[in-house]
Amino acid sequence: MSRIGSFGARLYSGETAVDFIGRRKIWYAISLLMIAISLGGLGFKGLTMGVEFQGGAVFTTPADPGLSVEEARSTAQSASGSDARVQKLGNGALRITVTGLDTETSGETREALAEDLGIPAERLDAELVGPSWGEQMTSKALTGMVIFLVLVSVYLAIAFEWRMAVAALVALVHDLVITVGVYAIVGFEVTPGTVVGLLTILGYSLYDTVVVFDKVNEKTKTASHQSRYTYGDLANQGLNATLVRSVNTSVVALLPVAGLLFIGAGLLGGGMLKDIALSLFVGLTAGTYSSIMLATPVVVELKTREPDVAEHDRRVLAKRARRAERGLTEDDPEESGDDSADPVGRLGRSRPDDDSTRVGAGPVVAPRGTRPASRVRGRSSEKRR
Repeated sequence: MSRIGSFGARLYSGETAVDFIGRRKIWYAISLLMIAISLGGLGFKGLTMGVEFQGGAVFTTPADPGLSVEEARSTAQSASGSDARVQKLGNGALRITVTGLDTETSGETREALAEDLGIPAERLDAELVGPSWGEQMTSKALTGMVIFLVLVSVYLAIAFEWRMAVAALVALVHDLVITVGVYAIVGFEVTPGTVVGLLTILGYSLYDTVVVFDKVNEKTKTASHQSRYTYGDLANQGLNATLVRSVNTSVVALLPVAGLLFIGAGLLGGGMLKDIALSLFVGLTAGTYSSIMLATPVVVELKTREPDVAEHDRRVLAKRARRAERGLTEDDPEESGDDSADPVGRLGRSRPDDDSTRVGAGPVVAPRGTRPASRVRGRSSEKRR
């Protein structure tokens, strides 16, 4: 078995564990720092909205136009009076995007670019986009996102409990804010591909979170029936049981996305590939982090505020402290009785404090088919007489 597989097996069986719940304040601090940086980038730089959202024109030159990126940008900005973004495509052609152009201004810009290229204007592909299309798409995307979040909250509240629904929403908002902040910081253009990527990472992040919640719910549903572990201990066991699975799934998902981002967009110059790949790459990474480091700790934070759970945890910690004072480990039974979740011991053997042998538990009844030794000896002596 590989090292990762062996480590995962030990995590699943509980032989080893990473204390995610105990260190949750560290994860909160890291998340708050990333959110602050994202919001700062969003506030200072803002998002670079694509032509689909602002309206404008997109010009595509023939392959190897004989015009540099800087020259094309300067010509487009001089002719249109607006900012222009130029991207070199894989075949050597230039994609020139100018926002805020109407039909007349776009024609003038096209003529100026064709003149610098030394080609007829008809050979310069032009696409005029109105801002109304982007507004409609944005409105529909936001409506779909709100409906999605409402349905997800209802499902999680029914399948698990409302605290897990709240934690899942916190993780989703965390992922969205960080992804949007990265777009603002790096200055990537927000296009329809970006919106598709954002909606995709919502589903992936939720999927990973639900898998973790299922195991956490399995571990904690009988938390009040034992006195060995706190609610946080059991939740941490469930989180550790799915840790390697979550990491492996995320790595497998990130590899093709990284190929799209760094090779397809970076080296080959795929236009929309970059828009989709960046949102997916950042969102998948943030989603993996939030499903492990954020979602379950938030559930524990909310759950331990319940009086019953808080009282149970207090008793467990008090019992743990008493055992430590007496030098007992978790596996050592107490002389006065151990009320842990396993009433018959690790191997099914009765413990010394079983009800049938404790003082005050009632008379000891001999097993059927056996008789006291004194009676047997008495009858034997009578026969010999």
